[in-house]
Amino acid sequence: MTMAFTDLQSFLAYLEKNGELHRVSALVSPELEITEIATRSVLEGGPALLFENVEGSAYPVAINVLASRRRIQMALGGEPEELGERLLHFIQDMNPPSFKTIWRNRSIAKRFMNFRPGRSRKAPVQEVVESDPDLGTMPILKCWPGDGGRFVTLPLVHTVDQETGIRNIGMYRMHVYDGQTTGMHIQIQRGGGVHHWQAERSGRPLEMAVAIGGDPALWLATVAALPEGFDEAAFAGFLRNARTPMTQAMTLSMQVPAQAEFVLEGVVPPNVRRVEGPFGDHFGHYSEAAEFPIFQVKTITRRRNAVYPATVVGKPPQEDKFIGDATQEVLKPLSRLIHPELTDLWAYFEAGFHNLLVVSVETRYEREPLKTALGLLGTGQLALTKVIVLVDPDVNVRSFTRVVQAIRRNFDVRRDAQIIARGPVDTLDFAGGAAGQSAPHAGGKLIIDATGRGPASDMAVPLPGDLPALAPGVMRSRFFEQTLLVVQVENEPRRVLEALVASPLLSKVKLIAVVSPDIDIDDDISLLWGLFTRFDPAQDIVFTGAELRGPVPAYSGTMGIDASLKSSYPRPLEMDPDVIQQVDRRWGEYFS
Repeated sequence: MTMAFTDLQSFLAYLEKNGELHRVSALVSPELEITEIATRSVLEGGPALLFENVEGSAYPVAINVLASRRRIQMALGGEPEELGERLLHFIQDMNPPSFKTIWRNRSIAKRFMNFRPGRSRKAPVQEVVESDPDLGTMPILKCWPGDGGRFVTLPLVHTVDQETGIRNIGMYRMHVYDGQTTGMHIQIQRGGGVHHWQAERSGRPLEMAVAIGGDPALWLATVAALPEGFDEAAFAGFLRNARTPMTQAMTLSMQVPAQAEFVLEGVVPPNVRRVEGPFGDHFGHYSEAAEFPIFQVKTITRRRNAVYPATVVGKPPQEDKFIGDATQEVLKPLSRLIHPELTDLWAYFEAGFHNLLVVSVETRYEREPLKTALGLLGTGQLALTKVIVLVDPDVNVRSFTRVVQAIRRNFDVRRDAQIIARGPVDTLDFAGGAAGQSAPHAGGKLIIDATGRGPASDMAVPLPGDLPALAPGVMRSRFFEQTLLVVQVENEPRRVLEALVASPLLSKVKLIAVVSPDIDIDDDISLLWGLFTRFDPAQDIVFTGAELRGPVPAYSGTMGIDASLKSSYPRPLEMDPDVIQQVDRRWGEYFS
């Protein structure tokens, strides 16, 4: 029987019953220590963790709740991809709708009956009302040594469109300044950012409610790349196969999740900014401090015995790997409704999702794959994608090895490399820039067309034995699938890259990339992370030959990528050595 969880604590109890939750009774600190424990546990494939004794707070902390494939399956009652395919099949089969098609798809049709959120007059989250709120009583984490303070990392931020009344729920980190004030890292590319823009344009404060501790389906719906204006609470009802219980907020003209653990009610005042950050984010670096809106907390409501949930983001893999993979598996089949030629797509968690998207296309006419890529770059959150690689339907888009093999067979830099110099990118993308200048939200994009359009070339490519002789400064190298030559370089990486790309001895190599010594080039996760997060296509790509023919750029030879750690980049995330030693020493206490 499929369980429909409408609150966090029932899900935690289910995980514990099934051996997927471990209680930690030892005293732990919310500053750095919990992060180090949680990060190690993810790498080891460990259970969800419930820290019952947290310094400075009476509330326990739940973390890594969805940090495994099995726990995702438990939350959804099955495989995410299967749910996505059933959703697509239902939509296609209902064209045109009939009683017969509804009956044939009755199991999935029942899920749609749960789209409309429910209403609860008696809400567990309002058992205690704090009209004099103090965020200091909550075990809010400081995750990384260079963070600007403590951050709420799993907030379900509720706002309402001022014109349509449509709700949006987003997950925007919150830098805690004091007991009643936080930063609100709300981005204009997100639904809540649009609502803030609307309110600020009219000079009005934006009402905001932040739920902490919703059920897992609500978490997944909140981070999913849904179309703008699509209610996440409604989509959560579809995912869990039960309506989302909502209740009227105590002080705001909006509804909030009735079975959350906490709800922070307040406003975002117009035209007020404060420095937010730095914060160690999911690109594996600190996002620099910058001015963002503030959130003023007026009231806190909570359960009597509330549990505080948190997550850690940082250098992959972390919990967001499993959450991101699940949401794209549910939603990716719907892309075929707009692009029927699309057979599959996959965003790589190793690259922070937005930095690498592989798309397989059934080519029906010349240049259709390019049309598909350009269409995806204009669609919702996919517009923030930095690199798109196009492959044929027989290529496994989840296997980077197979993708690189397709590049070896089909990619010709003279016709198959497209660079868009100025485009929208993720706010967290530290490598982006506009016209050679560092700028938020702006950067280049790269499209690599590795679909087949004729006889494929799959010949072995020999490498010279002494790469340092060609370009002094090469420390180590890896020739990935005889296609992508990755070299470690400590000093003058651009000079080394340009020398390698220009060498006639390497003229048959399709791609050459330089990375810094902190990247383990023999580990695929580290390699993909270091390569795709640390370059901007408009500034960091070179070719053996490049010229303008009228207004059109023409490339030839080898394509080189400078993915080195530039001096302008924020620091990569590293844990405090003293905390590492402390956790080493106490590991047995946590898991006794």
